[in-house]
Amino acid sequence: MADTLTMLGKPITQLPPTPDRALLETFPNTHPQRAYTVNFECPEFTAICPITSQPDFAKILIEYQPDQLCVELKSLKFYMFSFRNHGIFHENVTNRILDDLVARLSPRSMTVI
Repeated sequence: MADTLTMLGKPITQLPPTPDRALLETFPNTHPQRAYTVNFECPEFTAICPITSQPDFAKILIEYQPDQLCVELKSLKFYMFSFRNHGIFHENVTNRILDDLVARLSPRSMTVI
């Protein structure tokens, strides 16, 4: 499993320039028979307002019940940071994050706030 994770345990410091170039890495859920919840909080989320080009700040919360896959947190952090120079409204970014994660993980359930 660890050999399939390209970022974990490596001194990668280069942030992806855009969310489209970010890599959301996954690993197998070792307890797929159990319904449990994973929470992630990004208290310093930043994107660029597409109208004013000013930075917009938010706190993003992700809660999901994994099925067969879990998201690797370092790759999720880099994905979240990739929005720093990306022009997008918060209403759209919330849905973009949800769509990208659901497409990658196929979780039992997921909420992005």
